[in-house]
Amino acid sequence: MSIRERLSGNEAVANAMRQINPDVVAAFPITPSTEIPQYFSTFVNNGQVDTEFVPVESEHSAMSACIGASSAGARVMTATSANGLSLMWEMLYIASSLRLPIVMSCVNRAVSGPLNIHNDHSDSMGARDSGWIQLYGETNQEAYDNIIMAIRIAEHKDIQLPVMNCYDGFITSHSIENIELIEDDKVKAFVGTRNPEHYLLNKDEQIAVGPLDVQPFLFEHKFQQARAMRKAKEVIREVQKEFYEMTGRQYDLIEEYKMEDAEYAIVVLNSTAGTSKEAVDRLREQGIKAGLVKPRVFRPFPGEEIANALKNVKAVAILDKADGLNGVGGPLFTDTTSAMLVNNVTSPKAVSYIYGIGGRDVRVEDIESVYKDLQEVANEEKVIDVYRYLGLKGGRD
Repeated sequence: MSIRERLSGNEAVANAMRQINPDVVAAFPITPSTEIPQYFSTFVNNGQVDTEFVPVESEHSAMSACIGASSAGARVMTATSANGLSLMWEMLYIASSLRLPIVMSCVNRAVSGPLNIHNDHSDSMGARDSGWIQLYGETNQEAYDNIIMAIRIAEHKDIQLPVMNCYDGFITSHSIENIELIEDDKVKAFVGTRNPEHYLLNKDEQIAVGPLDVQPFLFEHKFQQARAMRKAKEVIREVQKEFYEMTGRQYDLIEEYKMEDAEYAIVVLNSTAGTSKEAVDRLREQGIKAGLVKPRVFRPFPGEEIANALKNVKAVAILDKADGLNGVGGPLFTDTTSAMLVNNVTSPKAVSYIYGIGGRDVRVEDIESVYKDLQEVANEEKVIDVYRYLGLKGGRD
């Protein structure tokens, strides 16, 4: 029997961490993720977990401590946002290259500068190719569920890669929603215990961690990482199936909303999917066949699944809460259009929208305007304006 609660996203994630009871949590505070280690430290202080909580002097130190603890064989978790993730940059690559199953909540926030503490996806998108699996959650419920599944995904014997649990700062992290918690004993049984094959504290096997890796070896080690990332799609689905059997909550690599007969579609991550669903419902009432595709996983990228979902639409807008600054479009746009090309899906005309930078509000009416633009795009012989902005003051110029 699930436990009904009203919690913020950060409270929900901290409670999931309490239920998991990791061996080590090393963290440094940064808005809007600060509450996660704050809440969790109270669980440590109250004796509700026996975790070794390590308060450090920076986010670089936090990930360094996580790497050391995970290398020693511990189950390790942390949390950060924005500039904190940026300060971890060197260590993100080291954690993934050492195949350490660290689980980190990334509470999405704009990366400076100029300084902004509000939500966009520039932090996790900047780290999208650092070798971390990335899960994205629309709601508090998904943020809670994702971090529990992340443990199983990261520690799977064929994966052994770190996982980011990404959700929107303030919008999801601080807003209170109804949520269903899983009983403590079920969570503990689901995640089990970490049983590493190789670890520093194994007295029966002497190993070195992070040695010099030169021309004869590095290429092959990077290939092993890439192979594990590809394998992760299958493992994520296996874990999602087991999670459904335990909770009745069904997830997949992507979520399709009213896509069965959709002619116009939006692809979007995280909390804006909720706003977009409301827009879809309104447009459906007007007879406009609108639909939505929400990737729940960004790394590994579910390219085949997204391309298949879009194959019958006339026009698609891919919305990014981070500008790729590449002159082409946002990161979700470039990955989606590449996936369509690779999977021979050439029918929908595609446009890129950059939106919500620095926490700029996005209303249902804004999303409706995108769908109305798509009706014009579908009738154009050639899409003239592919790289677009939504809600920019004074227009693009």
